[in-house]
Amino acid sequence: MVVVGGGAAGLAGALTLVRARRSVLVIDSGSPRNAPAAHMHGYLGLDGESPAALLARGRAEVEGYGGRIRPGTAVAADRLPDGGFVVRCGDGSTVRAGRLLVATGLVDELPAVPGLGARWGRDVLHCPYCHGWEVRDRPVAVLADGPLAVHQAQMWRHWSDRTTLLAHTWRPGEDERELLAALGIRVVEGEVTGLVVEDDRLTGVTLAGGAGVECRALVVAPRFTARSGVLTSLGLPTTDMTREGHVIGRSVESDPATGATALRGVWLAGNVTAPLEKVAGAAAQGAQAAAAINADLIEAETRRALEAHRAGAAGVAVAGTLHG
Repeated sequence: MVVVGGGAAGLAGALTLVRARRSVLVIDSGSPRNAPAAHMHGYLGLDGESPAALLARGRAEVEGYGGRIRPGTAVAADRLPDGGFVVRCGDGSTVRAGRLLVATGLVDELPAVPGLGARWGRDVLHCPYCHGWEVRDRPVAVLADGPLAVHQAQMWRHWSDRTTLLAHTWRPGEDERELLAALGIRVVEGEVTGLVVEDDRLTGVTLAGGAGVECRALVVAPRFTARSGVLTSLGLPTTDMTREGHVIGRSVESDPATGATALRGVWLAGNVTAPLEKVAGAAAQGAQAAAAINADLIEAETRRALEAHRAGAAGVAVAGTLHG
């Protein structure tokens, strides 16, 4: 059994499977989506824990039950005639597996504003449930590069009444401006050209023409792009993910209850299939998918045992006839 991806979803799946007495290998590229963040929030019992500490603890738990963690990047996979798989890694090595749990996550593609990447997950943010409490009541600016920015401004306004919408590459219409005004959200015109950082803290943004806007957090809308190389190599396509009629990214479809895909033997968990899921939800998906995988393996083992039993019974009957 191979798990591709060693984030919260992959490790939770691996832990469930090794505790079910399965032989498990986790292939981990070591590049989790939330690596830039110093802390994670909303995970019951682990609120404020660093993502790196969570993953280190998870790896130790998986290895404590006999699971193996292999550093490396799975780049593709091939289906074998017997229904199994060969996973190909970036270093040229291959691994054979009877079942695959793919939990490779996604890449956040940020708007093209200089400096965003360096502050991402620190004070350039997108999820209020992950970071809203930490910037409560502080000046928050929302970068508008599409109509969903109005929804973002509404959400963040709940944590801070000092929220500003920056009409960067998209400008709200009259109805939207009325809604924003009713909430006390001001609109500032002008393309954002850069960030102002002092003492390693975001203090504002600069606009074309030289004007500045104060903020302690800049909210953006990244495009969520699934890390889908292994899956597309197996013929599983990515599909557009939309919100309020607007495409916000691409993911790979799976059954929401079990993580099963259209290709037998392949399951998904975490952001590769559910881009909006947070750490706790991704881990839950990993555990659910692992339970479904174990049930599938038990069904296959039972079927083989029954076939062997029937073959043995038939052999005994034939022998009795020959010697009767």
